[in-house]
Amino acid sequence: MELDMSEKNRTEKEFEEEIPEDEESPIEEVRLTVSNEDDPSLPVWTFRMWFLGILSCGILAFLNTFFSYRTQPLSISMITVQIAALPLGKIMARVLPTRKFKIGSWEFSFNPGPFYMKEHVLISIFANCGSGTAYAVSIVTIIKAFYLRNISFVAGWILVVTTQVLGYGWAGIMRKYVVDPAEMWWPGNMVLVSLFRALHEKDADGKSSRGKFFLVVLACSFTWYIVPGFLFPTLSNISLLCLFYPKSVLAQQIGSGMKGLGILSFTFDWSVVASYLGSPLVCPLFAIINVIVGYVAVVYILIPISYWGFNIYNARTFPLLSSHLFNAQGQTYDITAIVNDKFELDEMAYAKEGRINISTFFALTYGLNFAAVVATLAQVALFNGKETYERFRAINSGKPDIHTRLMKKYADIPSWWFHGMLVLSLALSLVLCIVWEDQVQLPWWGLLFAAAIALIFTLPISIITATTNMTPGLNVITEYIIGLIIPGRPIANVCFKTFGYISMSQAVSFLSDFKLGHYMKIPPRSMFIVQLLGTLIAGTINMSVAWWLLTNIDHICQDQLLPTNSPWTCPGNRVFFDASVIWGLVGPKRMFGSLGNYSAQNWFFLGGAIGPLLVWLLHKAFPSQSWIKLINIPVLLGATAAMPPATPLNFNSWIFFGILFNFFIFRYRKKWWQKYNYVLSAALDAGLAFMGVFIYFCLGDVKFSWWGTGGEYCDLATCPTTKGIVVEGCPLR
Repeated sequence: MELDMSEKNRTEKEFEEEIPEDEESPIEEVRLTVSNEDDPSLPVWTFRMWFLGILSCGILAFLNTFFSYRTQPLSISMITVQIAALPLGKIMARVLPTRKFKIGSWEFSFNPGPFYMKEHVLISIFANCGSGTAYAVSIVTIIKAFYLRNISFVAGWILVVTTQVLGYGWAGIMRKYVVDPAEMWWPGNMVLVSLFRALHEKDADGKSSRGKFFLVVLACSFTWYIVPGFLFPTLSNISLLCLFYPKSVLAQQIGSGMKGLGILSFTFDWSVVASYLGSPLVCPLFAIINVIVGYVAVVYILIPISYWGFNIYNARTFPLLSSHLFNAQGQTYDITAIVNDKFELDEMAYAKEGRINISTFFALTYGLNFAAVVATLAQVALFNGKETYERFRAINSGKPDIHTRLMKKYADIPSWWFHGMLVLSLALSLVLCIVWEDQVQLPWWGLLFAAAIALIFTLPISIITATTNMTPGLNVITEYIIGLIIPGRPIANVCFKTFGYISMSQAVSFLSDFKLGHYMKIPPRSMFIVQLLGTLIAGTINMSVAWWLLTNIDHICQDQLLPTNSPWTCPGNRVFFDASVIWGLVGPKRMFGSLGNYSAQNWFFLGGAIGPLLVWLLHKAFPSQSWIKLINIPVLLGATAAMPPATPLNFNSWIFFGILFNFFIFRYRKKWWQKYNYVLSAALDAGLAFMGVFIYFCLGDVKFSWWGTGGEYCDLATCPTTKGIVVEGCPLR
């Protein structure tokens, strides 16, 4: 394929001068990061793309599922494949035969020329489908490993695949509202776009400084991570107060970054910085500020007042920060004692064991989640409602920016592709609920109800994600709703949650990938096929690996029966199991209703509705104050949604780096930020992932112990402070 090299070598500045100002993206970060050029003649459907794409999808799906069951889970992201695919693609471009084959009128070659950026993008999209473990795998896990019951492989596979694919149908319908508009810029994609350009493009002087910068940072990140990741783990979470006051419960509660408030606690580990909230270098400044306000209000105002001030919900009987379930004496609750033979709540046993208690912090996070869900609808209705309504009335009447105009060269996806996928996945889900109802406990009408909730929330949550890089979840509200309707059935609860929450989440992920393709000028039909096929492959591998682990590792996920130092403790699935107990087995009426201790948390629903209204009224009263509109109540309320398992140490370090790069460096070193910020983020993630894989496979069986492997030395941070409560390892009061 011949390329017009004179066109190829034009500088971006020359090209931008030809673009009318009103066609430029209104988002500065997009203007600084995304190229305004496109060559529609570049091939995308190549043998290299299919081979590397399917291979990378399968490998990531296997590794992420395998590691998710370990005490220290490792998530290998798409960026790892994004880096590894480049040399492999270039090698294939050199060694594969260039001969052309004809089948009728169709002509193809195993090697159409150099390894192109668009092939690379589709390989990465393939990999992204396998970059996480399907949420529904946790349902199979808690059934077999925690409740010790049975589910068939076929039922589990259908559950995994349908929950992963269901949301794609309505995501396609909503593309016009959250992909085409320039204001919907999806900040998380800026890292990927920047990295693709750094790997494939050269500077005006013919050099690739961003590519070299990426390799240098990757090497440094790779080399350094063996220190906190293996040799000196204490560097991951250093608490000065815990070291200075080893016998003080109060000092450790205040100083522990993992179990307390994180004062004078810090880290030298990038995985701690980016593990739960994503890279802080990606998040826009206004979203970071909203997170700071919400986080400080919860962790440094509400929690101290609740715990030390008013002892709300007997807070001092339990740990300061914890997601575990307790009885009234501060001991871990025995869940197995309250489950009957029908896999439902044994009410007599529950009355004997007593009410389940949770930490005040955990109760507060649930209340904030209630508020965030309502605030999401109110925020979008008040601030984006008119714009969204106008786009519904006249989708193509608005002035497209340069990227939307360039994408019009490609054939769009027929609507029946989305509608057909929606009908098929919904029909297969109904078969699951009817044929295997005894295993999933969810009636057919529950499935339709969950799908309706996901459909309602997909658009507003997509808008928030597309503008803030923060995604409010539906996991708690879906658990709450079905727990009220069908109490005492834990698997029905988690199935309803998964169909409602994950189908929405998958829709948002689908739309985000479409925006990446929009920026990189990938034909939409190619994006659709790659995403759908990748999801089916990844889901099948997720289920197969999980099934093998659950049936071949004795006592997997059962802490009390596992050998000492066994890595198969399944921390993520433990949280999932606890949620199934709170919302499904015991039910919200016994937790948050008149029969429970936490009914006051329901007032948060009202607060979530009022918050965006107050901001909107302020904006209308003072229209010249543009900063008012940047107050995003769903992001503010959901700032601590990742806690637990995220900790103050994660938040404090994330905020520090977010402010450093997206305020100081963005303001005072903008050219450097434009060229290297997103490349730096990608390199740090990639180096960490590569070394993490190396440690697991090459050093996983190497055991040694010294002071630097002992953690943060804040064991007393989890001790209760109420007199008379006796917990092993804690001082008597």
